[in-house]
This record gives sequence, structure tokens and C-alpha cells, in this order.
Amino acid sequence: MSKFLMKIIIILSILFFLAVIWMTGKYLAEREFDRQVDTLFKNSGEIQNKNFQYSQLQNLPEPVQRYFKLVLPEGQPYISYIRLEHDGQFKIGPDKKWTNIEGEQYFTTQSPGFIWKGSTNMFTARDMFLSGKGSLTVSLFSVIKIVDAKGEKYDDGELLRWLAESVWFPTNFLPSDNLRWTAVNSDQAELIFTFDKKELNYLVTFNQNGEIVSFQTKRYMNEDSLEIWEGKVSSYKRINGMLIPTMIEAVYKLKTGDYSYAKFNLKNIEYDIPQRFK
Repeated sequence: MSKFLMKIIIILSILFFLAVIWMTGKYLAEREFDRQVDTLFKNSGEIQNKNFQYSQLQNLPEPVQRYFKLVLPEGQPYISYIRLEHDGQFKIGPDKKWTNIEGEQYFTTQSPGFIWKGSTNMFTARDMFLSGKGSLTVSLFSVIKIVDAKGEKYDDGELLRWLAESVWFPTNFLPSDNLRWTAVNSDQAELIFTFDKKELNYLVTFNQNGEIVSFQTKRYMNEDSLEIWEGKVSSYKRINGMLIPTMIEAVYKLKTGDYSYAKFNLKNIEYDIPQRFK
């Protein structure tokens, strides 16, 4: 056997070995994701026999009343489980380039929780608030874990994400034992949410039509940097009788300028589908 042929065989063997490792890693990551989704929904019950009524809006700030009258029909059942898909762009740093991303996300409302998986041609990220804890993991090619972040700051940050993204299932914004609205002015109100001895808040801005256009709070950008964070939502469409945004942008408002790092376009959303969520 010639040396050239031997080199070709060695190269092909290495490539085959790497392909097997990649496929195995991807399969195991998918299995883990499925297990996490199962845990998410087992941790949260279904909201039964609870429907939205306009009478619930009494004493709420005027822009909040305007919002609910616009986005929810009277009699709308409270939502328990959500699945969505999106595409869009993502940027890993202020000086980095945008990359295309596709995402899949699951939410629960009876007990706060979500799991998000975002995939690019280079990495897979997994963001979640599961069993009362937040975490972020990032893996190159779905195999090599390069970020594995958790702790109290991530608990708060992921719960804040769940709260803002409730704009996709607006019954979750209705007043409850854990959630309240306070007046600010004719176009803004403060959203306050308590959970497990935590109190989180957003300054929410509404347009004249009643649509929410932005959420603003303080959120850790990394372990040491607490920054102003803003979520911008737009392009509302009526889906399953509810008016929800189909575009969302996440921005850190830094002293050096705005750092927009995520622009997602909603492709599909499903609510309370028994065969998937049980």
C-alpha cells in the first residue's frame, strides 16, 4: 500500500471518528433537552376553568386596561403551556457580527419556567428557568461546552426573561397574588412580580393603540456588570384570538451605546396542546 493511500485512509478514519463523536454528542444533547422539557411541564399544573373578564381590569392603570382590552377577547381561557419557534439574528458581543439563529422554546405559567434552545451554524445555546433555577449553556457544534453559567444572578435574569416574554401569552400579565401593576403615566406602568422571596420589576411602555412596545429593567450582562436592559416588541398579529407581537429585540443600554444582541421573528406558536405537554 502506497504512503499516499495510507494518508488518505488515516484522514478518512479521523473524519469518520469525529463525525461519530459529533452525531453522538448531538443525539445526547437532544435527549437531554427532551428530558428537561418533560421536567418543565411536570413541574407545572394546568390552569383550569379560569377565563379573562373585563371586570378584572377595574383599578388597573389606564394604559394597562387599554392593553388588555386590545389584546384579549373577553372569555379568553388562561394559558398554561406554550411552545414556539423563531428565527432571527444573534450577536455574542458589541463588536461581533450578527449570525443567523433558529430557536425552539417552551414555557409554563402555573409555575414560572421556560427552556429555550437556539442554534447557529457554530454553536447551540440553551437558556432556561427550571425548578426555580436559571442557567445558560453554550456548546460548539452541540458537543463542546464552552459556557455553563448558573447562580443567583442567572436565577434573576432568566426569571426576568420569562416575565417579559409573557407578552406572547398575555393572560400571564393579568393581576394575581404574585403580579401587580402600578401607575406611572398615561403611556407607562410598572410591572411587579414576586416569586420565591424575589421581587422583580419592569417599566413597561405602551403606544396609543394599547400595544406594549418595550420593557425596561436592570439585568446582569455578566457576573459583574448590572446594566439597563430593554426588550422591544413589535409587529403585532392576532393568533388564536389574542393580539401578540411577532418581533422581539433584546438590548443592553451601555454607557458606550446600545448593544442589541438578539432579534427574533416568531414563526409559530402553540398553546395548551395536550399530546405534547403531558
